[in-house]
Amino acid sequence: MARIAKNALPVMLLVLLGSSVSAEPLPYVYTRWKQFTVADGLPNDHIFAVKAAGPHVWVGTENGLARIDKRTGEIETWREADGLPWKVVSAIDVNRKTGEVWIGLFGGGLARYSGGRFDHFTQLNSGLVNDVVYGVAVENDNVWVATTAGASRFNTLTGEWSIYTEKNAPMEEIWNYAATYNDGRVYLGVWGSGVLEFDVEKERWKVYLDPDGEMEIDLYRDDGLVHVITTGVSYVDDILWVGSYFGGSRYDGRHWRGYFNQDSGLPSDFINFVEGRSADEAWYCTDKGVGVVTDFATNTWVIYTRVPGTDSGQAVVMRDREVLKTVPMGLNIPHNYVLAADVDGNDVWIGTSKGLAWGIGEDYYAGIGGSASKASRTAATAEAGK
Repeated sequence: MARIAKNALPVMLLVLLGSSVSAEPLPYVYTRWKQFTVADGLPNDHIFAVKAAGPHVWVGTENGLARIDKRTGEIETWREADGLPWKVVSAIDVNRKTGEVWIGLFGGGLARYSGGRFDHFTQLNSGLVNDVVYGVAVENDNVWVATTAGASRFNTLTGEWSIYTEKNAPMEEIWNYAATYNDGRVYLGVWGSGVLEFDVEKERWKVYLDPDGEMEIDLYRDDGLVHVITTGVSYVDDILWVGSYFGGSRYDGRHWRGYFNQDSGLPSDFINFVEGRSADEAWYCTDKGVGVVTDFATNTWVIYTRVPGTDSGQAVVMRDREVLKTVPMGLNIPHNYVLAADVDGNDVWIGTSKGLAWGIGEDYYAGIGGSASKASRTAATAEAGK
């Protein structure tokens, strides 16, 4: 039998281990997807909102509300004939303590679904400042509602309403696009006013703006929010992720980082929504697909798109603007115009203008390389040192 040279062992090991010991460690790529459309039981394919809560996923569409049972795949729907107060559902949040589902209605105000019935709040019968609702966020016993004429806060225990406009909050404009709550702070994305932070305990506002004042471009790199027309906000692990119609931003409390199509994995600077998973990962929903920054330190991204004119999708792994790998697959997202996303443990849900996608992450790992890849590289390194 031929003798194998000792210095050949590491090379053979690398071959056996395959791509897991690549010089370019890669992030996790979702390759298992399920899709839901009208054909599967959704009331409409134009998805405005998606919210996972336990075994269920709530879906807001242009013509009704849906609830998907992840265990069985069954879909229950509500339209106006079923008691839904308004057909266009633009925002959803769930009170994890009570199970109440809060529903933003685009032109119809706010609804609460609890105990099998809908309660309806409008600017005529409550303290809701406007009936065109873009965002809803549950904050302890309160519900925040982002509308085109300011924000409202509803105390579900006392029934008291508070209204925030340019008269009592630092809003240069009052068109509120997004609302989110985490770790004692409410964040509002406001058209023309950047991001407003409300400290719940201190009842104090803080403003995040684009300090260079230039409306069309980001004049100075990483000087603050990339633009004041903010469309999405997400706060997780002490990191603020922001989406706008002119790019994305990340803020760690001291340093800003701006993201643009020209220097990152953003498919487009036109961002409809952002959902942060961690301090390193965020999902940007754009008009040309989903751009996921998977590792902040290395600016590594995964872009998910449907290939136009085909029934196939693909994922492109990028670092800065360098393509590291292209992963062809069957359909991943139904359409490249993406309006909503929600992280559900290792899974993700993506709402588009032509249906809903469920990315299944059974072997998900954070960052780049993954635990298996790191173990393989360690073994290869140890063998090479013998």
